[in-house]
Amino acid sequence: MLRQPLFECCVLLLLSPSSQAGEPLARQVEAFVDEGPHKNGQWGWLIADLESGETLFERSPDRLFAPASVTKLYSVAAAMDELGADYRFETPIYARGQVNSDGLLEGDLILVASGDPTLGGRTGSNGEIAFTNSDHIYGEGAELTTPDPLAGLNELALAVRTAGIHRLQGDVLIDDRLFEHARGTGSGPALLTPIVINDNLIDITITPATAGSAARVVCRPDTASLNVDTQVQTVSAHEATRVAIESPDDRALVISGQIAVGRKPLVRTHEVADPASFARSLMIEALRRADVTVEASPLGRNNAGRLPAREQYAGLRRVAQLTSPPFSESARLILKVSHNLHASMLPLLIAAKHGQSTLSEGLKRQREFLVRSGVDADSISFGGAAGGDLADYVTPRATVALLRYMAKRDDFPVFERALPVLGQDGTLARAVPPESAARGKVLAKTGTLFWHNRMNGGSILTSKALAGYMTTAGGKRLAFALFVNNLPTKNGDDRDQVGKALGRLCEIIYQGT
Repeated sequence: MLRQPLFECCVLLLLSPSSQAGEPLARQVEAFVDEGPHKNGQWGWLIADLESGETLFERSPDRLFAPASVTKLYSVAAAMDELGADYRFETPIYARGQVNSDGLLEGDLILVASGDPTLGGRTGSNGEIAFTNSDHIYGEGAELTTPDPLAGLNELALAVRTAGIHRLQGDVLIDDRLFEHARGTGSGPALLTPIVINDNLIDITITPATAGSAARVVCRPDTASLNVDTQVQTVSAHEATRVAIESPDDRALVISGQIAVGRKPLVRTHEVADPASFARSLMIEALRRADVTVEASPLGRNNAGRLPAREQYAGLRRVAQLTSPPFSESARLILKVSHNLHASMLPLLIAAKHGQSTLSEGLKRQREFLVRSGVDADSISFGGAAGGDLADYVTPRATVALLRYMAKRDDFPVFERALPVLGQDGTLARAVPPESAARGKVLAKTGTLFWHNRMNGGSILTSKALAGYMTTAGGKRLAFALFVNNLPTKNGDDRDQVGKALGRLCEIIYQGT
């Protein structure tokens, strides 16, 4: 079972045979839908004037479609409404016990996880959350961001030292009780927890050396709590690259295989099994780097049984606090790169705001938002917030209604800025060539969901979707939602070619509307 955003491309052009405007264009698009690799797909769309809501083209606008990552439009919109675009996560560290004149804390340091999805590990010098067009949560082919994933922990550790604590006699504890742990949907890390450091991943970069010698393997973040055995050799340029990553236990990795000489570095990832213990180890190491002596070993486990009752924090001394960039930056990361882990957390963060703790409670709060926004919530279904849950179904009409509602809000510039831009960034970066006239004119959320076809080989493209905004060559502002479900494909190259064809259609409607 595999869920993965592939080349998520612009597909907003498909007109129904009954379209009255632009009949020559309609005939071109109908041929695209009814012939070639697209003919077996189930299509639906709604394209409307953004201001008036007038429908320009439609096909099955009230039919349910699997939305894939277009789901994130709904979850991000709900979180912006509940939390606010300016909301900032605050992650404190409390000292439990007395600090003597020598700076010895005879007790514990407790980091209370706030659900901050980046915890300072992606913040650039400009205060924005960094992203690449191929995020590391998707593994091979990813591009790592440049900020230090431990920067937030290092900042907290320095604050502890500044607060006068030079030696810790007790333990370091991670309080991850903000919400109940759950499982997310989509590719990438699956465990949803209030403590997130480097997306709870170990980044593994494998770089070839000279043929016959060991390849260079670098793990990020580097921690003594993880025992890594590397057995990757550099082979000649004509030999295949193949790498396997095994985890004999949750504190050990075996990285083996071979990489061809001259090949670009290969990026793989490994999800940690126990995020709280992972965070504890990294926090201890950060404290030691800040010249705070910690007697507890980073090789130990997080001892949740030692955590105080939540009401007791009011009586403890707060010795450090990390404040995140505004939520608008988190929304931008989620939508630009289709970040499944962070999107999946959103209903849980909404629930926590209201003193609740489960995914179901958060999704019910999301429903309340959709009703307020004029979306027919009874006509759609969500089992998660990232796309990929078997219960995720929306209609083109509901999606356009959400888009038009968001365009009327004061925070619309934040929402629009967060979307991938055709031909420029995020999951739409390569949808059209650089010289395309439509480049930069479409801001939309992509979606791709596929499952392996084990009987025939290849895969079934369960959903290819695109929804967002477009400014046409004629100056029209459009809101659109388009879905194609259940399209057989042979391989990754085949799916990539379908995406590029859809990008070409995007150019046609830009020029013809």
